[in-house]
Amino acid sequence: MSSDPITTYKDPRASWFGRLPVVSHFNKSVGLQRGMLVTGLVLTGIFLLTAIFAPLIAPYGFSQISDADGGFPAQQAPGGNHLWGTTVGGYDVFSRVVWGAQTAIMVIVVAVVMSIFIGVILGLVSGYIGGWLDRILVVIADAVYAFPSLLVAIVMAIVISGGRSSLWGGIIAAAISITVVFIPQYFRVIRAETIRLKAEPFVESAKVVGASNVRIMSRHIFKNATRTLPLIFTLNASEAILTLAGLGFLGFGIEPTSAAEWGFDLNKALADTTSGIWWTGVFPGLAIVLTVLGLTLVGESINDLNDPRLRGRKKAAAGKVGPDSTAGAQAALQSEVSSS
Repeated sequence: MSSDPITTYKDPRASWFGRLPVVSHFNKSVGLQRGMLVTGLVLTGIFLLTAIFAPLIAPYGFSQISDADGGFPAQQAPGGNHLWGTTVGGYDVFSRVVWGAQTAIMVIVVAVVMSIFIGVILGLVSGYIGGWLDRILVVIADAVYAFPSLLVAIVMAIVISGGRSSLWGGIIAAAISITVVFIPQYFRVIRAETIRLKAEPFVESAKVVGASNVRIMSRHIFKNATRTLPLIFTLNASEAILTLAGLGFLGFGIEPTSAAEWGFDLNKALADTTSGIWWTGVFPGLAIVLTVLGLTLVGESINDLNDPRLRGRKKAAAGKVGPDSTAGAQAALQSEVSSS
């Protein structure tokens, strides 16, 4: 007689390490799902490590056009002292791409912190209190969706720095535009979860023992309502990179003497394409594509793995090794659904 499949199922969330967002999703993934997640994590990890260790990786500064041997040659082909060649202004392409990762991560951090802080607070207050305040905030959130993020970023760049951005001017312009556009997403997700959670028995019990509304929102609802934030974070990060690149490409980004920025380098590479000079545009473009692809793959994998039914079907398909495998997968699925 076969053993009970529920008792033999090993919960990957048994330890604190297994409950971490990326680790728990990796433990639940199989097949193509795991391949997408690993690919996204590798690309995202390369992006993060490049940004952190940019001073050690880049052979030259982001605005350096000469060294002890003299000025850098303009539009030099890849090879020799310049691994990815040089631009028309004499900048080293490899160094500009590496330093550009650091600029991108700054925009992501500022935009995400602002979006999460404002969106989560508004979502908790709106969903828990309700009434006329909830209706007003929902109408405002719907109206914000009508504003394209790139258009808002252009306006912010002009207002903040007159269209010629310093390092922090460009970062703040892109971050504010992303914040304005993505606050409604955080707001709606947290509001929906708050409305669902405030009717749960543990919230009613907290009210009975005399807990204040602030304590209930911060201690009981917040932790359970923010489980989907990693997915929104990846979407926010990708949009931040694309918006910053769009600003630079249109000429409203960061000046090359203030920081390296991939969109600005693409803009300056347009004139090189007709002359057969491909390296000034290919490498910054690949940096944007691979970084956004990595973040998107991570986000899509997390979104896919957050659905226990989809995850359970893939587990059942991957584990057909005996007569009890289907029953075991179904029991594991029921256990996950009941615990989520």
